[in-house]
Amino acid sequence: MSDNTQDNNQEHNPDLWEFPCQFLFKAMAHAVEGVENDIVAVIQQHIPGDYSPKVSPSRNGNYVAVSVTFMATSKEQLDQIYVEVNKIEHVKFCL
Repeated sequence: MSDNTQDNNQEHNPDLWEFPCQFLFKAMAHAVEGVENDIVAVIQQHIPGDYSPKVSPSRNGNYVAVSVTFMATSKEQLDQIYVEVNKIEHVKFCL
């Protein structure tokens, strides 16, 4: 089995995840001032901490990729964060 196949299986099979673990959360959003703060605020509701999001603009500056690393404690916790971040008005999708 290739490493790529193992990675895909891990994403879809929570039994393969070991918690707690460092998790890199990414979201794509419209390039609106403060959207990264809105994303971090949702994460802080579930996992309080001092986060420094990495914000990468798209080529044309219309979108940003926002990356935040945190210590996840369960699949359910991650699911809640994904659902709530996806509700933010300017967020297009989460990875």
